[in-house]
Amino acid sequence: MSPGGWLAAAPAAEVVLAPTGASVVSAVVVGVLFATGVFLLLQRALTRVLIGLTLLTHGANLLLLLAGGRAGAPPFVKDDGSVPAGVADPLPQAMALTAIVISFAVSALLLALAYRSYALTGDDVVQDDVEDARISQVTLGGGEPAGAVADEQAGAPERAETGVGRSDPADPGQDDEPGGRT
Repeated sequence: MSPGGWLAAAPAAEVVLAPTGASVVSAVVVGVLFATGVFLLLQRALTRVLIGLTLLTHGANLLLLLAGGRAGAPPFVKDDGSVPAGVADPLPQAMALTAIVISFAVSALLLALAYRSYALTGDDVVQDDVEDARISQVTLGGGEPAGAVADEQAGAPERAETGVGRSDPADPGQDDEPGGRT
């Protein structure tokens, strides 16, 4: 081998690629898709979470297809039992197809949850769970939060702002179910 290494031995007109044929541009696109998807997954709006999940799955599918390498001959065995030269690896293609089906199912589920949340609350933003916040404050702070003791003693409902779970004895038509009167 020449003193310059294997790269110096290549002719000047020939382009030397990575073994899989992946380029820097493809790697940057995958990174941007993953970064944007994770950023949107951490948002509180369910539509942004859905878009983030979609971008994340597109990045994963692109990564799987890039890992498969260059296109090759179909992976079929000939009649005489021989395998043609340059056969494509079918495993990354099968994994990408499986990832597409799973991401479609998860996206459909998340879309249904976002629609149900919007139908009930009129907004697709995920609200803080009051009970979880109280429990985390108790375990981290070492005691009962100051406002929770006063609320429990006064009998104030925790979900007073949504109107769910409240009943007014003065109004016999109001019930505990969301959505109106019975």
